[in-house]
Amino acid sequence: MRLSLSALTLAASLSLGAPGAGAQVPASSAADRISADSLRGHLSFLSSDLLEGRGTPSRGLDLAAEYIAAQFRRAGLEAAGDDGYFQTANWQHAQRNAGDFTLTVQAGGKTIAVPHSAATANFVQPVTLGATGVVRMTWQEALAAGPQVDGKVLVVPAAAVPDAADVLRDALKARPALVVLVDTRGQHRNRGEGWLIDPEQVAPAGAAPVVVLHDAAAAAALESAGTTVAATIGVPQLRAAKLRNVIGVLRGADPALKNTYVMLTAHYDHLGIRNGEIHNGANDDGSGTVAVIDIAAALAADKARPRRSIVFMALFGEELGLLGSRYYGRHPVFPLKDTVAHLNLEQIGRTDDSEGAQVGTATLTGFDYSTVPDYLKKAGERSGVRLWKHAANSDRYFARSDNQALADVGVPAHTLAVAFGFPDYHGKDDDWSKLDYDNMARITRMVALGLQDIANDPARPQWTNVPKAAPYREAGRKLMGE
Repeated sequence: MRLSLSALTLAASLSLGAPGAGAQVPASSAADRISADSLRGHLSFLSSDLLEGRGTPSRGLDLAAEYIAAQFRRAGLEAAGDDGYFQTANWQHAQRNAGDFTLTVQAGGKTIAVPHSAATANFVQPVTLGATGVVRMTWQEALAAGPQVDGKVLVVPAAAVPDAADVLRDALKARPALVVLVDTRGQHRNRGEGWLIDPEQVAPAGAAPVVVLHDAAAAAALESAGTTVAATIGVPQLRAAKLRNVIGVLRGADPALKNTYVMLTAHYDHLGIRNGEIHNGANDDGSGTVAVIDIAAALAADKARPRRSIVFMALFGEELGLLGSRYYGRHPVFPLKDTVAHLNLEQIGRTDDSEGAQVGTATLTGFDYSTVPDYLKKAGERSGVRLWKHAANSDRYFARSDNQALADVGVPAHTLAVAFGFPDYHGKDDDWSKLDYDNMARITRMVALGLQDIANDPARPQWTNVPKAAPYREAGRKLMGE
């Protein structure tokens, strides 16, 4: 949208003396190239049935990566990967046949056979275990346990932490024959067939195998006295899996600042095919992905280049645990100390938020953790978008999206969204026809303006002094060698 001359004058006058004020870009600049039709066009392909839900890994995900790279190429971005626009992670995909998994629980004279579909066993070593006694412990007790559980079956309720099975496995001091992590709510279930193996994150030698149990009847039986567990679990089938972040860079114009970077990301994967139905993931997160594409094209077409360089990246594997952003955090293409800010886009197309309509608004995770929101607030004033803090979700979701990897190392990083929750979240009906493209274009223009302002400001965004930002502020000091 265009603001009137009086509105532009008012916005400029309000910004005088504020951080980044001298770097602000007029609202009628490159952002005007962003259109609802362009966003709709990109998304109608990326979230079409042809791409089969863009599961990680899949043919559909590979097609999406090629499409995004083609758009970066069309915009004239510089390729920044190890293979053109692709940063490649060479992992393995593991899948165990149902016939290679047997787990039984004996309690009170009854035997419960746990089906393969009711357990998650993400390890490659074979297990052959006769009827073995059970030791039940809390999460904290298990972490402190010693020889008393060696050779036993250790039963532990799953903690509400990401990758709970790996976290517990790596932290155990004891050597149980098997760990059964009870998760009847399915929060730690594999999202798709099989699982990925990162060669840099392999299990320590001699680590106990961990089976995550989702079966409620078996979980209840494990509470009985005298319970035993037996298991025969075979080696899974392994195949190579090439996973790719897609990265392009718009080089800055300032002789000194061009070697510093502002990063804009979104994850381009979704859930793939579940129970025979394609989950197209239009809003989650096709919407963020096409916004990255359109912003890249708009800024690259502008004659006035930003002072800093801007990195545009589409990330793999968010739905499986922030895999692409974590991989980049361990293998940064651009020096992390020279990366001044990171903005991640997530679910910006649907306005039918589960808590009520959100039109002309956007929210951020870690809203008051850094000064990055200050730039976006000012950009919102120029583009008709109100940036607001969700009382609960702003903090709650800070560690649950792709901003987290760079925040952990000290880079001011946030995720911007329109709706934290919406009716078709992770459902088969998250289709491109349900997005509000006019509103989405407005949000995308705001992001483009805010991105330019950060890129043109000689001062770097900083972590604030709010208590919850303290670990990130300290990581930032270490990153900068302070």
